[in-house]
Amino acid sequence: MFFEYGEKETEYLKSKDACLAEVIEKVGHIERAVDSDLFSSVVHHIIGQQISTKAQQTIWQRMNDTFGEVTAETVGNASVDELQSLGMTFRKAEYIRDFSMKIITGEFDLAAVEGMTDEDAISALASLKGIGVWTAEMILLFCLRRPNILSYDDLAIRRGMRMVYHHRKIDRKLFEKYRRRLSPYCSVASLYFWAVAGGAIPEMKDYAPRKKSK
Repeated sequence: MFFEYGEKETEYLKSKDACLAEVIEKVGHIERAVDSDLFSSVVHHIIGQQISTKAQQTIWQRMNDTFGEVTAETVGNASVDELQSLGMTFRKAEYIRDFSMKIITGEFDLAAVEGMTDEDAISALASLKGIGVWTAEMILLFCLRRPNILSYDDLAIRRGMRMVYHHRKIDRKLFEKYRRRLSPYCSVASLYFWAVAGGAIPEMKDYAPRKKSK
């Protein structure tokens, strides 16, 4: 399952932004996998913080092999030590078990998040231990498939924006200018900024000032 978008979104973005239009034409359609289950998506994102994609995939596979299905009940029945033994840090294991217990006891209403506005959903998810604003934004984009997510806290997105728009720095004010321009399809724009940051167009460079070596 991939993030769904089509000509409606890309034609709108191209009409609003000539630089991004050129990128969209060169890169073509992007297939980015999404999560189908909100609980497992939160767990998946907690695991993935500050580790490589490969390490995240390894731990996630171990969880699926161990529990069969990653649900609040299966994870909640495991101890913190059992979760840690799958390869994650003790703190992440605590966060994941705490989240599971909040779902089981009804302290946190995960189903309600799906019906919230972007702002309220980010605030609700960020109230959980181990979930910050950036992680909440990624959950909205890659699980809830919200159409208008552009994360200032995502370093690769800011790198991609520097490369597309030839800026040395993307500060909050400049970021908000582009967010307004690209709304209501910021999520699709995010896919292209990530692609550019990852080298999808080899001739594009990062205009950030080089750090002086000591």
